[in-house]
Amino acid sequence: MSKGYASNYRIVLLATGLFVCFGALGVRLFWLHVVDRDALLKTIAKARENLITETARRGDIRDARGGILATSSSLLRVGVDPFDLRPQDEKKWPQLAVLLGLSEDELRKIFLKRYRDPAAPSAATASPASAAPPSASAVSAGFALNLAAPVAGTVAPTKGGAADDDDDAILEPGANDLAPKKIRFALLRRGVSEKTYADIVKLRVRGVYGERYYQRSYPNNQLAAHLIGFVNRQEEASSGIEAYLDFFLRGQNGWRVGERDGRGGELPQFLTRHVPAANGYSVTLSIDLVVQDIVEQELALIAERYEPLKASIIVSDPRTGFILGMANYPTYNLNEYYKVPKDEMERMKNAAVADIYDPGSVFKIVPAAGALEERLVTPRTVFDCSLDKVLYKGRTLSLPGEDHHMGDLTVTEIISHSSNKGAAQLGMRLGEQKLDRYARAFGFGAKLGFPVGGEVSGILHPYENWYPIDITRIPMGHSVSATVLQMHQAMTVIAADGMLFRPQLVSEIRNAANDTVFRYDRAEIGRVVSPQTARTVATMLMGVARTGGTAPEAAIEGYDVAGKTGTSQKFINGEWSKRHHIASFVGFFPALRPQIAISVVVDDADHRSPGGVAYGAKVAAPSFKRIGERLISVQKIQPAAPALIASNPNSGVRR
Repeated sequence: MSKGYASNYRIVLLATGLFVCFGALGVRLFWLHVVDRDALLKTIAKARENLITETARRGDIRDARGGILATSSSLLRVGVDPFDLRPQDEKKWPQLAVLLGLSEDELRKIFLKRYRDPAAPSAATASPASAAPPSASAVSAGFALNLAAPVAGTVAPTKGGAADDDDDAILEPGANDLAPKKIRFALLRRGVSEKTYADIVKLRVRGVYGERYYQRSYPNNQLAAHLIGFVNRQEEASSGIEAYLDFFLRGQNGWRVGERDGRGGELPQFLTRHVPAANGYSVTLSIDLVVQDIVEQELALIAERYEPLKASIIVSDPRTGFILGMANYPTYNLNEYYKVPKDEMERMKNAAVADIYDPGSVFKIVPAAGALEERLVTPRTVFDCSLDKVLYKGRTLSLPGEDHHMGDLTVTEIISHSSNKGAAQLGMRLGEQKLDRYARAFGFGAKLGFPVGGEVSGILHPYENWYPIDITRIPMGHSVSATVLQMHQAMTVIAADGMLFRPQLVSEIRNAANDTVFRYDRAEIGRVVSPQTARTVATMLMGVARTGGTAPEAAIEGYDVAGKTGTSQKFINGEWSKRHHIASFVGFFPALRPQIAISVVVDDADHRSPGGVAYGAKVAAPSFKRIGERLISVQKIQPAAPALIASNPNSGVRR
């Protein structure tokens, strides 16, 4: 055979080798596509699977007139993948810098840094090559890479989700821990508005993209802070309505499952499952922004004038129990809750429902109403209020002291002159068991069911545990402690024809389509006294704000005011202080057709008060008057008809 041809042996050997190779390849392909097919598909799908969360927008909180109290704004974090930048886009950088509020130098510094400096190596492993970052020329040379890069206009997740507020870059690991790491997302600016981002999109700078998120904000800053509450930086509802109705407000996040490419980018064409986000419901409160602002302005005036330890004001509609305004001093800014010093955290508490105090003389409406309801007295029944001691159930009890000497007083005059001795005798006429029953019926000693603020029960010991002297002290508002809200609601019993209502704050809940899904109505806790008794007490309380009463400072021209002053000593260092008081005025108007109830309670304003004592008539009653006068036009309050006032026979004042 000519040497120009291969031997048969070689041909057979070559053919056998090719047959074995192709046979092995066929077997391998069969194994991969048939035997291991399901397992491999699961592995590949898992490797490429991309689970993306779609954040739901938190619902708004609105006031009774539709004003925004809390809302969620759509914002974007705008960042760049330095590896996706193109040289031809460089001329757009100055415009981009302006839109982002950066200088051109700042923008270039971020754009041209593609690698994060490695951690400082030890002396044994350090090398100049591994420590040196790429040069600017090397960065420019890399602009042409990665043609499938994101372009400004997409809202894409980075690896691991949205950039954390504390990180300015997302890194891609290098070959080892000492090698420079690629920066795949460098933060350019947080809080970019949708409008600004739309302008950024129009520039079409490839590699620049945004990540959408929602930011909770409170347009009125501190207004109604103790009622609204706030959402913290971890997107957790921390207090107030934000926490109470968090389930409805937060909505339900959506998600989608698709695939991602080798660079971590989403491939929408491979979307397999998609559950859209369900935005949160909106909540409408009974709070009126105008009323709330009036209340907080008055608190600011009290703070400036008296420098009290704290103060609370409540305004409500006594016919329904809905709160129109509630505020405390001191307060805080909802948008800057994190700036409240640790030693001033008390200012974040809703003192009107979370703190207790001895209500003092305002409590006298309880024994008066109870004695009238039990038909033990009439408005004209006379008591000797000059006595120092009385005999009660075989015991001689000392009566409380008075600020002024008082002789014989009718029940009406006991209220209008705020006689401690008279109130004590009314309590004794009722007896411990009935006085306790009426006090609890008025709402003392138990929570009223207010939804926010950490409401407490107050203190009213069971009558079986009273000391003998308590029957003379509790009727004047001592030896009993209440929240401002409890005292407010007790007064509204008189304004609401004897019915105790649950204090309401939420009026309705609407879904994302603005359809009402739930509406709150007034809620009755129970009847306390008859309508006739309530109207009789209301008439008696009218004398308080008239000439000769304890608080003519509360009078509102053209309107009859019903109310009661309170000046209670504070219990400090184991004794009742004569230099620290709580001043209060709680009332409503028009007296015989009530439309507005107002409570003003000021704690420890003595050092700036005339004579060094903060009397309810001098500190709290004027605030009641100022608030009431401003609410007349806001709430369109009409005075009671003169005929209605003239026809009421229950004055109880001796002529």
